[in-house]
Amino acid sequence: MPELPDVDVYVSALAARIVGMPVAGVTIASPFVLRTAVPPIDAIVGRRVLRVHRLGKRIVVDLEGDLHLVVHLMIAGRLRWLAAGGKAPARIALARIAFAGGTLVLTEAGTKRRASLHLVEGEAALAAFDRGGLEVEAIDAAAFAARLTAENHTLKRALTDPHTFAGIGNAYSDEILHRAKLSPLATTQKLTPEAVAGLYTAAREVLAEWRARLTAEAAGGFPEKVTAFRDGMAVHGRFGKPCPACGAPVQRIVYAENECNYCARCQTGGRILADRALSRLLHASFPRVLDDGG
Repeated sequence: MPELPDVDVYVSALAARIVGMPVAGVTIASPFVLRTAVPPIDAIVGRRVLRVHRLGKRIVVDLEGDLHLVVHLMIAGRLRWLAAGGKAPARIALARIAFAGGTLVLTEAGTKRRASLHLVEGEAALAAFDRGGLEVEAIDAAAFAARLTAENHTLKRALTDPHTFAGIGNAYSDEILHRAKLSPLATTQKLTPEAVAGLYTAAREVLAEWRARLTAEAAGGFPEKVTAFRDGMAVHGRFGKPCPACGAPVQRIVYAENECNYCARCQTGGRILADRALSRLLHASFPRVLDDGG
């Protein structure tokens, strides 16, 4: 799922191309992608784009007439920009929004069709999409600590809960926790003040660094390779590979459709966290401590 740094790069690329431009046409190729009926989607045709911004992990396009197009890419949704005359990938294209200078295409790989478009009217309707999570880069350390410790959850859950912090998902939470040298299963209300401060600093650093890196990679073009698995990540998606900080093999916890990656040596004092699937398979042979030679 595209997260805060990726969505911010999408927002910047879109703003450079469509702010001030009227919508020339809209085509909905999949009946599942459009989740609202009023106002009708054709209402955006002829309206100028006033602003493009991020709301959590959603992309919001503000248009004349107090209309707001809300795009949620979910796991496999992506945006493409086609120059005038370009052809959209028919099989995975869900929606196309045409402008004089090109066409914005919403695509989604796979068959689950989770990506969505909503068209709403008015600021109150738009506010309904705000999950309440704080923007880590917009708050001070005290506000971060207060929100983090308001309830007692694991750090992995707290960082990825959109009601707690905005825009952080599975990938960047792994990277933040590795930078902070904290276990994903540590609980928020048992952290020392020093650990909370370190987590705050790590979150701000990781998000800012990746935004800058992805912006540089796009180099003024439209981002083409938006993925949760990137070269240069410390632990996310790197199961079995060496931790860049200590060389120990990166570990994982598999749950539902996700996995949490971490370094046992850097984050858990050498203790390997139980993976339910592997625990059932290996029983007593399931490793509990990272081998010193790893």
